[in-house]
Amino acid sequence: MKDKLDILLMGASYGSLLGAKLMMAGHNVTFVCLPAEADLINSDGIRVRLPVRDRDAPVEIHSAKLAGACGAAGPDDVDPAKFDLVGLAMQEPQYGSPGVVELLDRIAKAGVPCMSIMNMPPLPYLKRIPGLDTSSLDDCFTAPAAWQNFDPALVTLCSPDPQAVRPPDEPANVLRVGLPTNFKVARFDDDAHTAILKRLEDDILAARYEIDGKMTELPVKLKLHDSLFVPFAKWSMLLTGNYRCVQADGAVSIHDAVHADLEKSRAIYEWVDELVQSLGASPDDKVPFEKYANAALSLLNPSSAARALNNGAKNIERVDKLVQKIAAQRGMTLDAVDETVAIVDARLEANRAAN
Repeated sequence: MKDKLDILLMGASYGSLLGAKLMMAGHNVTFVCLPAEADLINSDGIRVRLPVRDRDAPVEIHSAKLAGACGAAGPDDVDPAKFDLVGLAMQEPQYGSPGVVELLDRIAKAGVPCMSIMNMPPLPYLKRIPGLDTSSLDDCFTAPAAWQNFDPALVTLCSPDPQAVRPPDEPANVLRVGLPTNFKVARFDDDAHTAILKRLEDDILAARYEIDGKMTELPVKLKLHDSLFVPFAKWSMLLTGNYRCVQADGAVSIHDAVHADLEKSRAIYEWVDELVQSLGASPDDKVPFEKYANAALSLLNPSSAARALNNGAKNIERVDKLVQKIAAQRGMTLDAVDETVAIVDARLEANRAAN
């Protein structure tokens, strides 16, 4: 394997967190993004602000100080065949956008291994799950046809557990991390492609960043797992917190969505985990509810899905609907999940009717 891997990251918002860690580990990253973002990244790089234990202020990672190279381009200006790995770091509805859908098709036809960093697992990854009928899941996706040429063996899933936002009063190349947890990625079918993930895991673990003249370990690692189901542990969190931020007339914080009725939250969380275990997950794959509930204490803003709906979005990632439909295949229902799906459906319908 070559000294520096070349990685294409589709999405420069959330993707810049993983991108910064990859460049810190010595690898080269090219972001696919909008023209104004690409110009800013090519002139000033990316800046990621991480909370670090025992420090009052966050540490800012600037790509200019990292060992790997940083670049950006529009979707029409990249050749996917030149990259060792593609990271899918945009939200699912964006993959149906003009230019992006064509790039996605070129990636599929180039046979480059892809690591999805979406909450919504792409259809090719779901096809890797034994016994799952993916033919009934198309309507959970904004653009299901965009995934039709992918070989499922070349697609894996990385759980986007770290919480991060672009500060509204900052330039578009700045990302602020609120919860610096780890990315958890499932292996590929092929050992050679899995070896790429292992290399990245090891290199990120070994990387250090200079702070006040001292080489310092920073949070947010990449953790490789043999189980296909480890990234699905995020589903319990999404259904318990993120989608319940969506209200019929607005939004509440993740903190309030979880802690307003802790026993109801626990029931939803455990029901989703039961579903994931019925698909083949091990009990060891789950994150305990108590750990999630404790983390939610610090999540004082609405989820990105709730914010998007408040801003008039006509499409969002529908993990809520995906979980509901997969559960139906297994004869499982929960009124609280049906209620959430109905509220999100109604908000989307209202947004689409308004324009």
